[in-house]
Amino acid sequence: MRMGSDEREWREDCAPRRVLEIFSTKWTSMILHTLHALHGGEARTGVLQRSLPGISKKMLVQTLREMEASGLIERHVESAVPPAVRYSLTPLGHRFVGLVDLVYDWGRQNADALDEMQKHGASRRASEQG
Repeated sequence: MRMGSDEREWREDCAPRRVLEIFSTKWTSMILHTLHALHGGEARTGVLQRSLPGISKKMLVQTLREMEASGLIERHVESAVPPAVRYSLTPLGHRFVGLVDLVYDWGRQNADALDEMQKHGASRRASEQG
């Protein structure tokens, strides 16, 4: 949003804020990226969990449900014993992958800036505790 822009661009429901909601939960963007980059757009639950170090089963299931409700992914239950569940990107999910890839690429290219920011944050926490 630039100076002099339409006032509607500053509202809580404006498009830029809605886009940033995707990144407010770190796992949503990571699942989108993992499904696309590692698994060609679809994967079973266990495969996804192994591809996302640090995510609990509960958080994975919760995030997948939210993503399904928002139309980013589809859930497919295969008739097997036990039932196999796989998730795939929807056309809408594929539209968001490009944005996620831009953010991931920026992160890789600017890791030094992220390290610097973390260093400042860590020193601030240390001084608050001391």
